[in-house]
This record gives sequence, structure tokens and C-alpha cells, in this order.
Amino acid sequence: MSDRVKDQLEVFAGNSNPALAREVTEHLGVKMGEAEVGRFPDGEVMVEIRENVRGGDCFVIQSTCTPPNENLMELILLTDALRRASAGRITAVIPYFGYARQDRKVAPRVPISAKVVADLITTAGVNRVLTVDLHAGQIQGFFNIPVDNLYAMPVLISYLRKRIEGKKVSVVSPDAGGVERARAYARRLNANLAIIDKRRRRASEVAEMQLVGEVKDSIALLVDDMIDTAGTITEAAKVVANAGASEVIAVATHPILSDPACDRLNKSNITEIVTTNTIPLRAKAQAELTKLRVLSVAGLLAEAVKRIHNEESVSSLFA
Repeated sequence: MSDRVKDQLEVFAGNSNPALAREVTEHLGVKMGEAEVGRFPDGEVMVEIRENVRGGDCFVIQSTCTPPNENLMELILLTDALRRASAGRITAVIPYFGYARQDRKVAPRVPISAKVVADLITTAGVNRVLTVDLHAGQIQGFFNIPVDNLYAMPVLISYLRKRIEGKKVSVVSPDAGGVERARAYARRLNANLAIIDKRRRRASEVAEMQLVGEVKDSIALLVDDMIDTAGTITEAAKVVANAGASEVIAVATHPILSDPACDRLNKSNITEIVTTNTIPLRAKAQAELTKLRVLSVAGLLAEAVKRIHNEESVSSLFA
């Protein structure tokens, strides 16, 4: 008979962010679960769990970042393999939840892709989801299973307090949808709050921006959940600089950094970009973006994993 402890904590990972997964296991003091995640010659995803997980409490760490479809498929097949191997519980740890921007119908005859992805993950056999800074909080309601949406704010605030100590600061939301997030930063940093009214021509093109609030002679912290092509954040930086900000710092949890983000950020008047490792940096960003400072959310995720495993409250991590 196996001496394996029932409900043992097991951590597995796909190929999307192995460095973060290893860091989480180091914080937890456990070994990474043995699994092969590869490809068949025709490109199909191949998964094999190479250890006994019967009755185990399994956590699968996988951001559904670029390439989102392949990383999502790895997550789904890892989950199915664990379920068929009789895992006791499966928690999908998704530091960056892809397709979150498609959370409602913004035009006729378009899908609500975030709901479709939520259904796929649930159908595959996930019992719980742990994620960081969902683009839209209502996505939690797309799941019929528990969802813990952690905030990277404590990690980012800890650095920012030292960075701006003793200086006048204004926290700026680059669009109306991020006001609640910016207000939370402003409250914790004892800073002013400003908002940029943004109007778009189309999904990836900003037509007009107007500043509501005061940033003159302040360090302007542009706070958002992600930086993709960097069009919004760099245009917002121009607006606050023209309004008299002494320095512009961009703060975002998820560094997607699709082209032409690096070129735009390098040419912008943003002096520093503070982000986290929910998504591994693209090679171009590592090589060219000298303004970038990446903070780790591994400790935050590890603490949440530990509390979920021990059936303890994770509510204090949302503060």
C-alpha cells in the first residue's frame, strides 16, 4: 500500500510561466509535480502526469497569456489528466486570465469569450480558480465554482511607497473603468486622484483624452491592470505631462506588451514602468525596455495556495 498522504499538496505547471511556478513551490517548500507537457508532431498538446495524485489537493499554475489558445489548452488537458487520475481537488492558479477583456457584448453578433473560457475550465474538472487582478471583476460570476481574485496591489504598493517617499503624488486612472482601482491606490498612498476621460474610435485606438483632476507638480502614477500595445498608457502620459506632472510612472499588473508596446514606451515620457511577473516578459521587452521593473507575486500566490489547502480564510489577501 502506498504511504502517500491523502490530500497532499501537489503543484503542477504548464509551459506559460515556469519561472513563477518554480518560485511559488520554493515559497511553499514543496517539489514541482512531475508532468510532461509537450506537443505531438502535428502540434497537438500532449500531457502526462508522472506521479500518483490519487486523493491529492492539486494546484495547476498556468497563465493563459501569449499564445493564449495553446496555454489554455495545456491548462484544460492538465486538469483532465489530474481528474482522470483521481485527484481529490483541482485548483487552477491563473495569474493572468486571458480573454478577460471580452466580458460583455459591445457590438451585435460577438461572443462573450470570457464566459466561454470559464465554461471550458469548469467542464474540464477544475474545482476552484485562483487568479490575480481580473480585467473585470464580474467574470467571477461566469464560473459556477469558487473564484479567488487576488490583488497585486500590496506587492506594488510596497515598492511604490519607497519610490515616492516624501513627494507629492497623484494617482491617475487612464480610463473611467479603472477609477475604483486608482482610488484604492490613492487611499493607500495618501495621494490625489485624477481620471482621464478616454474615447475610442475602435478597440485598439484612442481618439480623445481629457484629464479630470489635478496633477501639477506631482508624480503622476498611471495605474492600470495591464499594458498591451501601450497606446492608452503612453497617450495618458502625454496628457498628465502637459498638465504639469513632474514625473510619470506607469503601474500595471500584467505586462502583455504586444507590438508596438516597447517602441511606444521607450519613446514616451514615462520614466519607469512597474509591473509583476504574472506574465513572462517577451524577449523584446527584456532586451529593450530599460524602464521596466518587475516585482514578483510568487509570495502572494503561495500564501493563497497554502491557505486554500489548509481550508483557511484568504480574505485578508484581498486588502
